[in-house]
Amino acid sequence: MGTGGILVPPRTYFEKIQAVLKRHDVLFIVDEVICGFGRLGDMFGCQTFGLKPDIITMAKGLSSGYLPISAVLVSEDIYRACLEESSKIGVFGHGFTYSGHPVCAAVAVEALKIYEETDILGQVRAVAPLLQEGLRGFAGHPLVGEVRGIGLMGGLELVKDKAAKTPFPPELNLGLFIERRCQEHGAILRALGDTLTAAPPLIIEPSEIEQILRIIGRALDETYDHASAEGWL
Repeated sequence: MGTGGILVPPRTYFEKIQAVLKRHDVLFIVDEVICGFGRLGDMFGCQTFGLKPDIITMAKGLSSGYLPISAVLVSEDIYRACLEESSKIGVFGHGFTYSGHPVCAAVAVEALKIYEETDILGQVRAVAPLLQEGLRGFAGHPLVGEVRGIGLMGGLELVKDKAAKTPFPPELNLGLFIERRCQEHGAILRALGDTLTAAPPLIIEPSEIEQILRIIGRALDETYDHASAEGWL
């Protein structure tokens, strides 16, 4: 989950969820808008976590964000069901208002070719450990209650009390403070509540990851000094 604060599912979570869905014949829908197209090191996040969805939604990375386009993938069983019902009315009974826009579709096709030609998945797999290891290096900082992430997604959750993981009062807006410190030092990151998140471009170089990590470290120290001076700790 991205905007919830980079939340990584616990081990066995989806194995158990899928078993329940299968037992009750409930369709499993996976949203790949964030995790799709290489963000986690595989083409889709469901591959990273071993998921077997019935429906996949996707957007953003389908065109590398250059033009708006989204898509829905369905399993063979769902496709056959749609086809069977459509044959009764003489036309395929499903569609989107802007389906198949030629310009957006052309850009999406080219983006997919570039992903393959440049081995974008190999690139992510090569540099992602640098980001994850670097972020986990901040686990001992007095402000950091938890470090979460996978692939080229990561988050540092700021807490008032490290041992108890007590959060800061929302009205203090400490996440926004550290976000602005990062921007001042040259890194555009995003705070989701009090979780500072990083989701850099898939083409990022190791030296650029090191630069981001240095900026985060500096911003963390400045935020700690600010919180201490304000009497929030």
